[in-house]
Amino acid sequence: MSARVLDGEIITSRLDDMRAYQGVRTRRVLAFVIDYCIVALLTIPFAILVFFLGLLTLGLGWMLFSILVPAVAILYIWNTLGRADQATTGMKMMGIRLDRLDGTRIDGLTAVVHSVLFWAGNVILTPLILLVSLFSDRKRTLHDLLLGTVVSRSDR
Repeated sequence: MSARVLDGEIITSRLDDMRAYQGVRTRRVLAFVIDYCIVALLTIPFAILVFFLGLLTLGLGWMLFSILVPAVAILYIWNTLGRADQATTGMKMMGIRLDRLDGTRIDGLTAVVHSVLFWAGNVILTPLILLVSLFSDRKRTLHDLLLGTVVSRSDR
C-alpha cells in the first residue's frame, strides 16, 4: 500500500481521503433515479417477450409478470455494479462508485445483495435508511454498514 501526503495528512488509500465523500449522498439519490428509469425502460422489451410467451403457453407464461421488474433490476445490477468499474450507469453519470472497505473488488453477488438489502431496508424503514448516512463515517447507509461497503466519488 503506497502512502501519500495530501494537505498535511498521510493518505494510505483513496478511501481514506474524506474528499472522496463530498456530495455523495446527493449524487447517490440522483444515480438511483437514473437507474430506476433505466430499469423501467429495460422492462418494456422483456414485458413484450413475456406477453408473447404467455400467448404461446396459453396464459401460463403471464405469471412471469409478477417477477418481471425485480428480475430485470437484479440482472441490471449484476451486469453493471458487478463489473470492474463497480458502478451502475446512473452511478457513472454521477461520478460515484461502490467500493469494499477491505479493498477487494465488488462481484455480481455482492452487488445484488447490496441492492436487495437496500430495497428490504426501504420496505421496512422507508427512507429512514438514508438518515444513517447523516451520522455514520463516510456517509454510509445501513446496507453499506452491513456489507462493509462504501460509496465514494470516482473522480477523487
